[in-house]
Amino acid sequence: MSADPEAEYYQTVEEYFVSRRGDPLFLSNAEWNLVRKWRLAGLPLRVVLRGIRDALDAHAHGFDRARKVRSLAYCALEVERAGERWQQALALGSEPGLDAGAALAGFARDLRRARDLGPRGRALAPRLARELDARAAGGTLDEITAWLVERESRLVQALAADAGEARMAELGAEIDAGLERWRQRMPARVLETLRREALARRLLEAHALPRLSLFHLEAGGAAPTADRRDG
Repeated sequence: MSADPEAEYYQTVEEYFVSRRGDPLFLSNAEWNLVRKWRLAGLPLRVVLRGIRDALDAHAHGFDRARKVRSLAYCALEVERAGERWQQALALGSEPGLDAGAALAGFARDLRRARDLGPRGRALAPRLARELDARAAGGTLDEITAWLVERESRLVQALAADAGEARMAELGAEIDAGLERWRQRMPARVLETLRREALARRLLEAHALPRLSLFHLEAGGAAPTADRRDG
């Protein structure tokens, strides 16, 4: 994982689209916000890139291929379709290496193994672990995704409270410094999303915890599979 994994998603989408379009122009604010929409919807990077590829491949073989694709929005429908196929595969348990029930059980194990928790984190972690174990029994993908967002938010709030104002200010300054190179290129709402996600990741990593989301599991940054061993 790169040192700047939150921005990496956006940067990779931009680089891929610009290279396929064959135009040196970078993304506009509207296009950055479209990428943010895909990210907040939990679409893995490879799924987004597949949708962009499908849209541009179809354009290259279509009647209007002589007309240049002007905007990333041209690819939005194919990205949506790629996302639907991914969600269907995940719901059916046919997505290689990714099982929602096993992921929730893995998150529960990580919560029980968390290290150096403060009083709020120690009180919350075992409760969340029990909820995750119970939830692993079933539920639709949309239900599980929204449910995990709420649980992670509670956990991050507890960790932030335990960390204290001084540490949170220090973390915020470090994250802002890392995002500085994007400040002139991305709209404020995208930067705020990046900042919030970076802060959550840093707080969780400090206690050997993953992001509680199927998106981050898909990206390689979440809970272990069932056969992981300690050590």
